[in-house]
Amino acid sequence: MNNFLFVAAENDAIPECKAGGMGDVVRDVPRQISERGDKAHVVVPSYSRLHKNGTFKSHLNVQLRGQTYTADLYEVVPKKEFKNLHHYVIHHPEIEAGDIAHIYHNDPTEPFYTDAVKFIIFCTAVAEAIKKDCFGKLDIVHVHDWHTSLVLFLKQYHPNYKALNEIRFVYSIHNLAIQGIRPFKGNYSSLQNWFPDIELDTKALMDYRYQDCVNLMAVGIRFADAVHTVSPSYKEDILKPSAPPEFIGGESLELDLVKANDMGRLFGILNGCNYNNIREAATGLLYRNTVKALFRWLQEESKKYKADFLAHTGEKVMKYVDARPKFIMSSVARLTEQKFYFLKRSPEALVKILQKLKKVDGIFMVLGTGAPEYEELFRKMSYEHSNFIFTNGQSEDLIDSIYLESDLYFMPSLFEPCGISQMLSMRNGNPCLVHHTGGLKDTVEHLKTGFSFDGDTYDEKIKNMVSTFDRALWLFENDKPKWEEIRANAKQMRFTWKKSVDEYYKVLYLL
Repeated sequence: MNNFLFVAAENDAIPECKAGGMGDVVRDVPRQISERGDKAHVVVPSYSRLHKNGTFKSHLNVQLRGQTYTADLYEVVPKKEFKNLHHYVIHHPEIEAGDIAHIYHNDPTEPFYTDAVKFIIFCTAVAEAIKKDCFGKLDIVHVHDWHTSLVLFLKQYHPNYKALNEIRFVYSIHNLAIQGIRPFKGNYSSLQNWFPDIELDTKALMDYRYQDCVNLMAVGIRFADAVHTVSPSYKEDILKPSAPPEFIGGESLELDLVKANDMGRLFGILNGCNYNNIREAATGLLYRNTVKALFRWLQEESKKYKADFLAHTGEKVMKYVDARPKFIMSSVARLTEQKFYFLKRSPEALVKILQKLKKVDGIFMVLGTGAPEYEELFRKMSYEHSNFIFTNGQSEDLIDSIYLESDLYFMPSLFEPCGISQMLSMRNGNPCLVHHTGGLKDTVEHLKTGFSFDGDTYDEKIKNMVSTFDRALWLFENDKPKWEEIRANAKQMRFTWKKSVDEYYKVLYLL
């Protein structure tokens, strides 16, 4: 029996521990491993809350900042039990909950400052737990994104953790753009502050642009035995330099990625999607679930500043409770540059789409929270356009209803390492309209399982986005057999975790 440890910032197998797609992956891959008869452990930070109903396992005493820090390992109860699969959290008072999904901190003046502190403590505690055999003798340690790459730094440089070199380490990149860049010295969240006794190999650790800083995303790429991107097309994209906004590639790390690829250490494997044990949503509850979510948000202290807007959205939705619109386009995402750059830079394109929808009694529903400038843009659009429904919050019931009851799912991502939303929509038989990039290339085939737009220049992309939307709407209105064929094809697509994890075993884990 092989023994695995997954180290990540998110794990959707336990309640209240997800901000994005990484949480889905860290939930589903260990379950697949368990179903094969192997053993898996998953460890995430407690964020000062997730340990509260856990079972204490061990004190972890580590040397940081020239003193002893004691973190605590707890085993916690998952949403669903699987054989030989165990979930843990690490608690320390400085590993705090952030303002993004009660996980990450948003430090606008000094990016990664607070997160770097908590993940340095977390990763050092994880290294200590591995050394103490808290998870048994491990064959594979699979770490995710910059938050956990520091375990690879400790394995490489820390005299206390040389034993980790006997284990195979795999590093998954979920979002290459977020790199965890911090100073080498002269800052509370610098490497030298936390590891004063380690002589820093600045050349091996540095960011190419800010050479007085460590790039923790690069640390993962440089020191892992295998590096994994979450789709084959995204792997090809990141080997080339970025030229935004037309093309988002290696985000300044393409030299490291090309080197890893040349060494046979870089692999692109598409994420899977769940087709079993999924939350069943009932049909016909879309507007009721919208109103329920709005009432809940209106009672939250943190949302008081937008109470007028939430009430305005509720008023708009009420008219659809009895009279469903003829066409629903939707998007569910964090409101960020990655997801909605095209709409923010070219709001006139969004207006054109809304006008075309209005002619066929159609609406566009967007659900999400995120960057203030994106929230403000969408609130403004909602006040100006009666058929733009912006639900500015998070609700699992409402998200399930949106995926179930939309006619077209819109995903104009600037770049997309893999994407899960398009798979969830297709699972329900909803065609998607996507930008032809990264994992969206690998999952949506134009005019066969959905609709895809691209272009050589930014202006061409925007023009093609609107004309591809026109094509989709025309088919819905005028060629029902073709529309139903695309819907059926989308529903039949299967991006299974079994297929993905077969590939993991072969090329990432070498098992």
